[in-house]
Amino acid sequence: MTTTQQTPQSSDDQPEEQDDSWRGYAEEGNDELSRATTVRLQKHSRKLLGELLRPYHKMIWLLVVIVLVENAARLAVPYLVHLGIDKGIPPILAGEGSQTLLTVVGVVFASALIQAFARQLFLMRSGRLGQTILLGLRRRVFDHFQRLSPSFHDKYTSGRVISRLTSDVDVIDEMLRTGFDGLVTALLTLVGTAVLLLVLDLQLGLIALLSFPALFLLTRWFRRRSAIVYRRTREAVVLVIVHFVESMGGIRAVQAFRREPRNEEIFFEVNDKYREANLESFRINAIFMPSIKGVGNITIVAILAYGGWQAYHGHVTVGVLTAFLLYLRQFFEPLQDISQFYNTFLSASAALEKLSGVLNEEPDVPEPTEPVRPTKARGHLELRNVQFRYVDGVPVLPGLDLDVPAGQTLALVGTTGAGKTTIAKLVARFYDPTGGQVLLDGIDLRKLTEDDLRERVVMVTQENFLFTGTVADNIRFGKPDATMHEIVEAAKVIGAHDFIMALPDGYETAVEKRGNRLSAGQRQLVAFARAFLADPAVLILDEATSSLDIPSERLIQRALRTILDDRTAIVIAHRLSTVETADRVIVLEHGRVIEDGAPSALITDGGNYAGLHQAWEDSLA
Repeated sequence: MTTTQQTPQSSDDQPEEQDDSWRGYAEEGNDELSRATTVRLQKHSRKLLGELLRPYHKMIWLLVVIVLVENAARLAVPYLVHLGIDKGIPPILAGEGSQTLLTVVGVVFASALIQAFARQLFLMRSGRLGQTILLGLRRRVFDHFQRLSPSFHDKYTSGRVISRLTSDVDVIDEMLRTGFDGLVTALLTLVGTAVLLLVLDLQLGLIALLSFPALFLLTRWFRRRSAIVYRRTREAVVLVIVHFVESMGGIRAVQAFRREPRNEEIFFEVNDKYREANLESFRINAIFMPSIKGVGNITIVAILAYGGWQAYHGHVTVGVLTAFLLYLRQFFEPLQDISQFYNTFLSASAALEKLSGVLNEEPDVPEPTEPVRPTKARGHLELRNVQFRYVDGVPVLPGLDLDVPAGQTLALVGTTGAGKTTIAKLVARFYDPTGGQVLLDGIDLRKLTEDDLRERVVMVTQENFLFTGTVADNIRFGKPDATMHEIVEAAKVIGAHDFIMALPDGYETAVEKRGNRLSAGQRQLVAFARAFLADPAVLILDEATSSLDIPSERLIQRALRTILDDRTAIVIAHRLSTVETADRVIVLEHGRVIEDGAPSALITDGGNYAGLHQAWEDSLA
C-alpha cells in the first residue's frame, strides 16, 4: 500500500502560486482554531515546557525556597511595624527604656538585609538557569529544522523559521526571567497577606476581603479577553515578520518587476492587523489595571475610615491599623501587576505552542530504525516501479523502471514537467517515493543512514548556494576535514583556481552574503569544486551549468569529464553540450521513458532527442 506525500512540487513540476499566498502564513488558522486543535497544541506545549524544566528540577526547587525566604522577610515588615508601635513605643513613653523598640528595629533591618540578599541570589541563579534553558531550546529547534525534510521547508517560509528562533524564544525568555518570580510572589503575597489581615483583626480582615468578588470578576474577564487578544497578537507579528523577510529576500525581483506598491499594500494590511491587536491589548489593560487600583483604593479608604473609628474608641490599636494599611497596599500591588504576568504567560504559551508544533514535525524521509551497513560504494542505481506524486491524483512518476550501472553517466532530457528533477531528488533522497523502490548497490535508500547516503550521493543544483565565509570554507563543505592542499587541487581540476587566485585574498576571500561577491559562473565553479572534493559514488547535476556563459561552459567541459569519470552520474541539462558528455540519454515525457540510448545514436534516429538537439543547434546559430 502506498502513501501520498502532500508536498509542494519541484521546480519542473510546480504550478504558479497565487498572489495572496502570504495569507497562508498565519499560524494554524488564526481565530478559527478548532477546540480539538487548541487542546492538542496546549498539551504539546505543556509537554515541551516539562521537558525543558525537568533536568533542572533541583535548581527550580532551590529558587522556590529563595523566593519563599524573600517574601517571608517582606511580609514580616508590616507586622514588625505593628509590634514596634504597640509594644516598643509605650515603654518609652512610660520611661521604661527603648529596648523593645530597638529589638524590633534590629529585626526589621535584618529582614530588609535578608530580602535584599535573597533577591540578588534569585536574580543571579534564575538568570543563569533561564539562559541555559534557552541555549538548549535554540539548539534543539535549530537542529530539528536542519533534520526536517526539504518538503517541510518548501511549505514553511523562512519568515516563520526566523520567528520561531527569535520572537518566540524571546517571549519564553521573558517568562523565565519575570513570569516565575512574579507568579510565585503574587501568590505568596495574596495568600500570606489575606491570612495576616485576618490574624491582625478579624473584623477589619473580613471587611477587606469583601473586595474579593469584584477582584475575581475583573480577573476572570481579563483572563478570557487576554487569551484571545494575545493569540491574535502573536499571529499578527508572524505575518509582519514573514512578509518583511520574503520581501527583502527577493528584493531584486521586487525592484525588477516594480512589486513595491503591492508589497507596501500587503505590509500595510498585516502591519495594521498587528496594530489593531496591540491596541486591543492596551484597551483591556487600560480597563483592568485602573479597575484593580480603584477597588484597592476604595477598600483602603473603607478600612481607614472604619479602622480609625475603631482606634478612636479603643477597639483596635494604632499599630494594628498601620500594619493593616501597609498590608493592604502590598495586597493590591501584585493584583495591579498580574496583567503583566498573565500577558507574559499567554505570549509564552502561544510561543511554546508554535515551537512544540515544529518540534513534533516528523521528517518525511526519516532515519531507518534498523539501518543496513553498506559495503564499499560502487554506484549502481535502480528505480523499480517508482511512483511519486506531489498532490493526490496528479502523478509525476506513474511507475518508472530504470537501471543505471555503476560508472555510467546518464543524461535526463525532456520538457518542463517531465519529472527530471523529481528523479534527481528521489535518488538524493530529498523525498521518498510514494510507491516502488530506489536502490543504491542493491540497498533501498530508506535503509541507509543519512551519513552513509550523503557520503555516496551528492547533488549539485543550479542554485549553487554559498555560505558566509571564505572561498576555501565553501569548497571545504564537500569534505570538512580537507587540507588546504586538497582544496587547491580540487579547484585546479575544476578550473576554478585561476579566478580564485585573482580575487583580493585568493582562497581566503570572503564570498559575502550568498556568494554575491562572485559571478554566477564563479559560484557554480566553486560548487563543482565542493562536489569533486566530496568524491561521491553518485553525482547528480541538476541544471548545474545553467548559470555559465558559453566560454565558461566550454572551459569546464574537460573538468566535467574528470568529475564524471569512474563514478555514476545523473545529468539534467537543457544545454545539450553538457548532455553530449553522457554515456546514455533518456528522454522523459510525463514521467515515462520514451527514448533511451547513446547520444550519437539518438541524434540519428529522428526522434524527440534529435528534434531537441536540432533546436539547440539552431539556437546557437
